[in-house]
Amino acid sequence: MDQCEEVKEEQLSDQSNQHPVEDKEKPTRGQEGDSGDQWDTDLETEDAKNQTHSLSFAERYLQACQGIGTFPVSSFLRHLDEANVILNHYVMGPLGAKAVAVVLQNDNTISNLELEDNALKAEGTRYLMEMLQTNISIQSLNLSNNQLHLEGADMVSKMLKDNYNIKSIKLSGNDFDDSAAKYFADALKGDFVLKELDLSHNNFCDTGGEHLGQILATNLGIEVLNLSWNQLRMSGAVALSAGLKVNSTLKQLELSRNGFGQIEAESLGLALKQNNALVLLDLSFNHISDQAVRGLCQGLATNDTLRVLKLSNNPLTNTGALTLLQTVKNNTKSAVQEIDISTVFVYEAFMELLEETHKRRPSLVVEYSIMLSVIRNLSALQIFQKFLEERNESIVDFFQALDKEGTMKVSNSAFRTAVKEANVPLNQRQLEWLIRKFDKNCAATITYSLLSCHSCRAVQHH
Repeated sequence: MDQCEEVKEEQLSDQSNQHPVEDKEKPTRGQEGDSGDQWDTDLETEDAKNQTHSLSFAERYLQACQGIGTFPVSSFLRHLDEANVILNHYVMGPLGAKAVAVVLQNDNTISNLELEDNALKAEGTRYLMEMLQTNISIQSLNLSNNQLHLEGADMVSKMLKDNYNIKSIKLSGNDFDDSAAKYFADALKGDFVLKELDLSHNNFCDTGGEHLGQILATNLGIEVLNLSWNQLRMSGAVALSAGLKVNSTLKQLELSRNGFGQIEAESLGLALKQNNALVLLDLSFNHISDQAVRGLCQGLATNDTLRVLKLSNNPLTNTGALTLLQTVKNNTKSAVQEIDISTVFVYEAFMELLEETHKRRPSLVVEYSIMLSVIRNLSALQIFQKFLEERNESIVDFFQALDKEGTMKVSNSAFRTAVKEANVPLNQRQLEWLIRKFDKNCAATITYSLLSCHSCRAVQHH
């Protein structure tokens, strides 16, 4: 009994016992040789199609594996009748991909096919692209981390040029360079079918960025574009921004880990002034400083569509965070709902501004970091109020007792002394912060008649 018949018998036996097939052997990369003349040019000849017409898909797959000279993947056998087939990390090689392609030529069940990390290379990609010429059910394809290089990029781009079915394709980590970017730009010009394109973890630089910018300027359908983990600095970023200005379909743009700094942030800021479609912008893990974020804020000051902005793991400080939040607060038409600056340590002034912003925009979510000392300072007003409530006093009562001449003013030093003598449970830092909160003009005097309900209300922590 040969290898193919053994696997087939095992599968049929497992089905009768209602137990799933177990991967007793790890799938291995297909052999280099290609046995059988019928596999040389086409995935399947007419004679082969007629001979296997009555066979089940499982039987056709086993027969293809035997003819090609590769081991079958039992996981594929188990999920042939499902819409979502995940075959990631099996290292099946080019010939394993060929066997899969043979079976899927006329399949009308599978809509999502994932083949990440299978060492497919350009050869295996060619079989899959040939399969997609007749398969009309697959709409989502994952070919990430398969060593496709420039030759594979050429094959995929040719498929996309005539594509009427693929809506999502993931091509991350395939060593694509700037020349590959040109292939994709040419193929996707005017395309309206593809909705999601993942080209992250590749080797696109300035020239590649210019080609990718052409996609944004000429494509009619892409809604999600992932270009993270490339090197799109300077002219590449400028080209992307130029494309973004005229693009009307892109909803999500991921640009993390591209080395973006001040010039790139300014370019994107100018693009956001004109773009009216982008909903999510990911700029995390770049080199965006406090000065660079001001350039980005040029666009945020007027943009009315962006909802999510990710800026974590940038050299931003509390100063940049304040600039960002103030810009969003001042733009009454801003649609921003989520800001991720989770690696920025903010201070009391930011928290006060966030509290003010939440009065008009309670749904705004800001992720940030904060030191324990700042949290303690922010609790000072609440501690002071609670202390007075226990004595049946208000804050105004406390100040009036110090204002012997009825001037409605109390010096900072007098207030400081009174708080200490009353044994209010505040440490020195909390007390100084409370004084700065009451004396906003730094006049060394607290005009307590101006203390509104808002300024005396405890700060809310988020």
